[in-house]
Amino acid sequence: MSTAILTGQPVPGSSIEGDLRSLGFDVRVAADPADAETLLAQVPGDRRVALVDARFVGHPHALRLGLTDPRFDLAAIPGAVTAKPAARQALSRAVVRENSAGGGAVAVDSLADRVVTALDADGADVRRPDLGSLVAVVPADPQARNEARQAVAAVDDEAVRLKSAVKARDGFFTTFFISPYSRYIARWCARRGLTPNQVTTASLLTALIAAGCAATGTRGGFIAAGVLLIASFVLDCTDGQLARYSLQYSTLGAWLDATFDRAKEYAYYAGLALGAARGGGHDDVWALALGAMILQTCRHVVDFSFNEANHDATANTSPTAALSGKLDSVGWTVWLRRMIVLPIGERWAMIAVLTAATTPRITFYALLIGCAFAATYTTAGRVLRSLTRKAKRTDRAAEALADLADTGPLVEALAPLMRGKGPHIAPLSAAGGAALVLLAAWAWGPSWWVVLAAGAYVLLAAEAVARRPLKGALDWLVPPLFRAAEYGTVLVLAAKADVNGALPAAFGLVAAVAYHHYDTVYRIRGDAGAPPAWLVRAVGGQEGRILLVAVLSALLTASQFTVALAVLAVAVALVVLFESIRFWVAAHKRGASAVHDEGETA
Repeated sequence: MSTAILTGQPVPGSSIEGDLRSLGFDVRVAADPADAETLLAQVPGDRRVALVDARFVGHPHALRLGLTDPRFDLAAIPGAVTAKPAARQALSRAVVRENSAGGGAVAVDSLADRVVTALDADGADVRRPDLGSLVAVVPADPQARNEARQAVAAVDDEAVRLKSAVKARDGFFTTFFISPYSRYIARWCARRGLTPNQVTTASLLTALIAAGCAATGTRGGFIAAGVLLIASFVLDCTDGQLARYSLQYSTLGAWLDATFDRAKEYAYYAGLALGAARGGGHDDVWALALGAMILQTCRHVVDFSFNEANHDATANTSPTAALSGKLDSVGWTVWLRRMIVLPIGERWAMIAVLTAATTPRITFYALLIGCAFAATYTTAGRVLRSLTRKAKRTDRAAEALADLADTGPLVEALAPLMRGKGPHIAPLSAAGGAALVLLAAWAWGPSWWVVLAAGAYVLLAAEAVARRPLKGALDWLVPPLFRAAEYGTVLVLAAKADVNGALPAAFGLVAAVAYHHYDTVYRIRGDAGAPPAWLVRAVGGQEGRILLVAVLSALLTASQFTVALAVLAVAVALVVLFESIRFWVAAHKRGASAVHDEGETA
């Protein structure tokens, strides 16, 4: 349980003690600042602690935002400050110093506010949540108190809380067709003690049932699949809204939400492919399903790489970015630009409607065309921004891009030979290598010519990442180009094998590898660093897997190659899942800083 220490002169009739207890705080009352220091020292070190002025007037949700958000070690609102165990020492030092110094030149002598000022002076990172229309003040006199209470009564605390549960920036479909009612589902869940992780799991199970319905290959199954996919998306929106409504953020929850989104969508693709094969037409759309998964994953890697390359860059200005900002101020262009990138809400709605009304082949054609257009639009815009901006990228950004590249032992062995002075052509090397191996696979299929091309790809991949740090204007393109090369090679070679089961096995392999790449992204986003080097080496690195698949395709018969792809998929999945689950569960248990990653626009 968290502990709140009330300081200052008590006010008869104040609800502050009851409000704090309703938020889960054990309330203790300090007779004076020295007593507050003593009480603070008595609170166990593994507890969150808060200093709150007894004269505080404000909304309960203002207190909730200021004192219970698990994402921040230190946080404050007027009249209150809180510290998680990791920041207790900084809070204690500030309290001791303020008690020694006495009151400062402030309108109201509030110990909590003076402590916040001291923390700021120490350079501590004190989070101050945006309260909007919510009230949080320490009145100086009875008149000010009455005015503050009137201001509290004038604003509906629950309405503000419900509104803040919805993302500030979201897609058109989600904003107008989901959020108007899903926020109330989130409140219903909160009042019954359900957690965001439980809702996330329910969303996953619903999507898997939808995939199972699609796999039946019947019209009734397709209609049920479309309805259930929308229901899964409603729950997917609800879990984030529940987290914001009740401030139940966690590292584990952010990881589950992100990974389950990918698992749901790609499992549904597999269900559609199975349904097409089992339906009356016995249509084989596995190549389309795998192509859709590859295109969608590469789109996400473009987003991740671009953002990681630029989020802490200095002198990061661009005429293109300025124009984009101006367009964001024009109402109709905002929604149009959000819709044409086909975010998850629009994408799932389209898939659900087409599944129910048409065939899996038509659904995949529409999905591929829409995602290809969206990918072209977003990538072209980001390339243009990168070429027109004068940004100085940091070592952290270069390290993140190197981690996203997922190069393994072959590149590590070749790197010393590639280092040195010379033109920085990382994107050209990556693009050239990707084009070479993909064209070879397309032209010759499983053959030793493809093995030769894969060997040349390994050399070009080493050149791309080893010559200089990835700080160039377009170096963020290297990871998505590597993804396209690896996934595309597996797709083409499996299709060229022309044997039953090759494409489903390739789908499983790409899904396992894509999970590894998404896991890398979520670790970097959560400031947890990249996966351990042993894991990258164990699964071969992206260049090692390309070479291995090329060799297997040339060495084995078509049926043997299919079995090899399936075995490789299982092996990669077991290794990356074991390490990923171990890492995220351990991070949750050790109390790693909670995160709330909004991820892809819903």
